[in-house]
Amino acid sequence: MKFGIFYEMQLPKPWGPTSELDIYQQSLEQVELADELGYDYIWEVEHHFLEEYSHSSAPEVFLAAASQRTRNIRLGHGIVLLPSPYNHPARIAERIATLDLVSNGRIDFGTGESSSEMELGGFGVDRETKKEQWEESLRCITGMFRDEPWEFHGKYIDFPRRNVIPKPVQKPHPPMWVACTQPSTVFSAAHDGLGALGFDFSGPEETGRRREEYYRIIREECAPIGDAVNAQFAIVSGFMCCPRDDEAVAKGVPGMRFFGYALSHYYAGGAHDPGNTDIMRAFQSVTQVAPTEAAGGCIGSPRTIRERLLAYEAAGVDQIIFVAQAGATKHEDIMSSLRLFARELLPEFKERDQDHQRRRQEWLATPAVTTTS
Repeated sequence: MKFGIFYEMQLPKPWGPTSELDIYQQSLEQVELADELGYDYIWEVEHHFLEEYSHSSAPEVFLAAASQRTRNIRLGHGIVLLPSPYNHPARIAERIATLDLVSNGRIDFGTGESSSEMELGGFGVDRETKKEQWEESLRCITGMFRDEPWEFHGKYIDFPRRNVIPKPVQKPHPPMWVACTQPSTVFSAAHDGLGALGFDFSGPEETGRRREEYYRIIREECAPIGDAVNAQFAIVSGFMCCPRDDEAVAKGVPGMRFFGYALSHYYAGGAHDPGNTDIMRAFQSVTQVAPTEAAGGCIGSPRTIRERLLAYEAAGVDQIIFVAQAGATKHEDIMSSLRLFARELLPEFKERDQDHQRRRQEWLATPAVTTTS
């Protein structure tokens, strides 16, 4: 398996005068360290207006900064919002290509629709047609990456004949992914030839079933939406690696609990008064902040995390993406967690990943499937 680090730029209240400055600067320090330690990916979200849950509204700027502080780690949009009221497809194509140039070909292009009413309503995106808008925009962007010039006349996008420049370094284009919160989206990703970014925190058994069906569809039914198939299956997981399980639980679980609570607030209809809601205060009123019970995900000692990762490795997962920066988790704890995992566990899984990638490419090497790595 490969390993990534996931960033929402979570910022629970209370806020100080430098809170947003601190979270961005600390995150860049973490990314620089992750590159030095040999992690494979960072992923940065795009969200709008989701106070406390995500202060990451311009991921391309953060990724550009990260590109100049790193040398090897891949830089992933996790995700760009594609319905055109959020981002015009020509502007997305320009930004992705520019990021690919300044990073020397290290960009992965994750895509999605969003389902939060705060975002949809803020940009006037129609919930009933947002998936259609996502697909049309992605087809348009693929053409913009490739053709000189390009024009597109669809249901939602009417783009005149223009040469969209610059073009990306990676050919035919950076690997493309889609956010998957439901099993049906995983299988749609396979049909479209897109990498699956699993955001539903399923356990190894269910993840294995979905991964098996994903690769079956890739092999037998894939009709790529882009010019190459990105056959990769990734999932997110909570993360905190400490010498002892109880220490990891104390440092990592409160942040992941806030992550889930704030996510539910925005995506399951929580009342929100822009500028005035205090999600952290509401969270603290319904849950304990210092849990003592065992944790799930990759929160624990190296031994505990290794056992959980072996189950996902056996399920065939291509990448685990760690949610390290969650809630009010401390910067110094994230840094020490990244170091301990890299020292105790990363080399073992990296060594086996070489064989995994070789077998995967051999299995996918059919005339109907052209992959990106």
